[in-house]
Amino acid sequence: MNTIRHLIYREVLRAVGFVALAFLALFFFFDLVDALGQLERGAGRGYHAGHALLNVALQVPSHLYELLPIAVLIGTIYVMAQLAASSQFTILRTSGLGPLRALGMLLVLALGFVALTFVCGDYVAPEANRAVQNLQARFLGDITVGRTGAWLKERRDDSQYAVNVGTMSADGTLNQVQIFQFSIADGRLLTMTKASRGHFSDQGWTLQAVEQRNFEQVPQAEPRVQVQRLDEWVWPNALSQDTVAAALLNPNRMQTLDLFRYIRHLQSNQQSAQRYEIEFWRKVFYPLSCLVMVVLALPFAYLHFRTGNITGYVFVGVLVGISFFLLNNVFGFIGNLRNWEPWLAAAAPGVIYSVLSLAAFGWLVLRQ
Repeated sequence: MNTIRHLIYREVLRAVGFVALAFLALFFFFDLVDALGQLERGAGRGYHAGHALLNVALQVPSHLYELLPIAVLIGTIYVMAQLAASSQFTILRTSGLGPLRALGMLLVLALGFVALTFVCGDYVAPEANRAVQNLQARFLGDITVGRTGAWLKERRDDSQYAVNVGTMSADGTLNQVQIFQFSIADGRLLTMTKASRGHFSDQGWTLQAVEQRNFEQVPQAEPRVQVQRLDEWVWPNALSQDTVAAALLNPNRMQTLDLFRYIRHLQSNQQSAQRYEIEFWRKVFYPLSCLVMVVLALPFAYLHFRTGNITGYVFVGVLVGISFFLLNNVFGFIGNLRNWEPWLAAAAPGVIYSVLSLAAFGWLVLRQ
């Protein structure tokens, strides 16, 4: 049985590696064309072709994380179809490779792909994305979210703060900071603070070039505004650099632990965390999609092929895999709009396709 296991594992690893390299080469070319188009915009800051190549290379781990499950599907389908077409799988079955043993053998291999996907998506890709963000912030412009920047909330004592950060530089400098202080009791605006820049310190945020407006409520009269300008002002708060970076980054590029911490921050400030909760559970379940891909591929070993039909079956398998990822994204959007349970929206596509593939596998085995 070890000989059979080594044969199948060797062929599957070779096929999956080839498919992954082919996809990565394709995406590398597209990213390189896009990066070379940014040379003119960053030429004034010293951005050259070497930086463009580094930028593209740092995006490879993210692409590998996204493409690994579908590479597992295509590679495993190809190997199973080849074994079936050459009657090798029939020989393996007569040698004692039963359906459950074949399924267990492939699931063990899939666990290795699960571990690789998790490490790549939770450790390698986030660090590479941070390096990309720092590189782009240094040469192409600061880190930001759209035109309005990132909004955060903070509660302290009897006041609530709404904070807007326009951009964040590669060294952690905050730019175009606005802080709105509201009374929790009656929701009245107490102060409005604007600062051109700031940085993180042990006491909170140290802001420079500050303009602060205090709205003093006078009985039986309009609020009186006092304007104060300061060269430097320290605002004590619990908003760390990681929290601000999380608000500025796309959630699917964050580590699972960082997503969990940011969700806790949003919940503690009574903000909606539905989008981030769905993304958190998607990152938890996404590596397990390699198991689903292997289960989807195994029924192809029990089909009867002619030599010319292998390509067609592989193409059908690829379409099934693409439909899985499309459904995964659709469930994420619908779950966010319809306020579904986050874990249900993230896990439903995998459960549906696992049940369908196991049903097809069982039907083919019983029919044999």
